[in-house]
Amino acid sequence: MKSIYSKMLLLLFISSSVYSFAWGLTGHRIIAEIAENHLSGKAKREIKKMMGQERLAYWANWPDFVKSDTTGVWKETSTWHYVNIDPQTDFTAFERNLKAQSGASLYSQIKTLSAQIKDEKTSEKDRKIALIFLIHMMGDLSQPMHTGRSEDLGGNKINVTYFGDKTNLHSVWDGKLVDSQKYSYTEYAKLLDIKSQDEVKQIQSGTLENWLYDSHQIANKIYAQTPDGSKLGYDYQYKFNDTMERQLLYGGLRLAKVLNDLF
Repeated sequence: MKSIYSKMLLLLFISSSVYSFAWGLTGHRIIAEIAENHLSGKAKREIKKMMGQERLAYWANWPDFVKSDTTGVWKETSTWHYVNIDPQTDFTAFERNLKAQSGASLYSQIKTLSAQIKDEKTSEKDRKIALIFLIHMMGDLSQPMHTGRSEDLGGNKINVTYFGDKTNLHSVWDGKLVDSQKYSYTEYAKLLDIKSQDEVKQIQSGTLENWLYDSHQIANKIYAQTPDGSKLGYDYQYKFNDTMERQLLYGGLRLAKVLNDLF
């Protein structure tokens, strides 16, 4: 987060097609678009001061794009995108083990970035960078395999085929399930964002720890139903499409909650 703002626009346009990213381009943009539709008036004004005219979806994938950087400036951010944790018996055990972890992770950095954005001593440039990472990482939070297990790197070591193509479980959830629906991110956001105000409030309730546990429980179900060597196709889409769409919607609504609270 040091004097690096000048690299941002260049890196934003680096091609990311050869990488496996959380939710992929479409998923992160869906989440950001849903969040934008639920921002308070004050949050919209404050974010516009920081970000300019671009919508949140414009920046939603930038923290993945910078993985292409070869200077090492962003190397420390690689662990910010996930929190690996073994299956826990209940929320109390999960929260205890989550808080006992050391080092930078999705859990620790969401809190750190939020604090940086609220801190008046944070420079304008670094606040913007922190906000961009926060937008992205709240999306990562809702991708179940980003709360997966360290032994298989969140499903990266679980080999599967998807409609005959060799891939891994993490990649299936990163983008293949989303992209197979063939919607643009604006179309998908509009289709998913149909909950009532009361339903939205319910989804946005709880803590960061509750939300991570929510994703963790879904990850456990995915692991149970997708062993190494699985051959995935239409039946897998049918089984998990509702779950995938739920997570996209919840990611967007919960991102909106975090941003509204910050501003």
